[in-house]
Amino acid sequence: MSDSEQFSLFNLPDSNGSPPSPPQASPPLGDLALIPTSAQVPIPPGTFQTMADLQEPCSHCQRCELGQSRTHAVIGRGNPQASLMLIGEGPGQHEDEQGLPFVGKSGQLLDKILASVNFNPAQDVYICNVVKCRPPGNRKPEPPEMAACLPYLLEQIRLMDPKLILLVGATAVQGILGSKIVGKAGISKLRGQWYTWQDAQGKERLCMPIFHPSYLLRNQSREKGSPKWLTWQDIQAVRTKYDELVF
Repeated sequence: MSDSEQFSLFNLPDSNGSPPSPPQASPPLGDLALIPTSAQVPIPPGTFQTMADLQEPCSHCQRCELGQSRTHAVIGRGNPQASLMLIGEGPGQHEDEQGLPFVGKSGQLLDKILASVNFNPAQDVYICNVVKCRPPGNRKPEPPEMAACLPYLLEQIRLMDPKLILLVGATAVQGILGSKIVGKAGISKLRGQWYTWQDAQGKERLCMPIFHPSYLLRNQSREKGSPKWLTWQDIQAVRTKYDELVF
């Protein structure tokens, strides 16, 4: 498929280490009940046995103020046994209403980007967010909100054990790699490069920042050097690395 044909997939209408630590035992049931009540309650590695186990505590979570205004907690979508994980910022209105991440126009574009290099969004990837509840007005999550939700995300990463992680947008980069990384360069300089990140158990994971699809929707040019053109280069690099590691 030519570059011009691939670019057309992106054209949606505009819209307003250390070795891993030994597995830790799950906390007592009493502690599990406390997890949603306060960000001061730890969520140690091994707390949850499956992705589905996160639904109940997240649906009742009050670890930060975002829990007071949500409609649904948004855990993830796709295949938890896949080798490619995508981490975004947080739910928007459509995601809050449906309880699934990336289901609006940004999500439609993200699925097309994945499909352009033969990733099936339902089978080949798992998609989640830094925070599980929608920030009011779709604002960027505050650092305390991200910190309160991070243990859930770390459990998702442990459970899935992905070979590759795509960090979709600057907030996802900040949530995983840290604010110092974003502050030094910004997403435009960070995107398209592989970074080694050490997770909560000391396991090294390959991560690549990419532009958020909402940014691509606001920048429609497909000229060389444009955000869409750069994203096409990035997703091809992801496909190449995936094929090296998975097959």
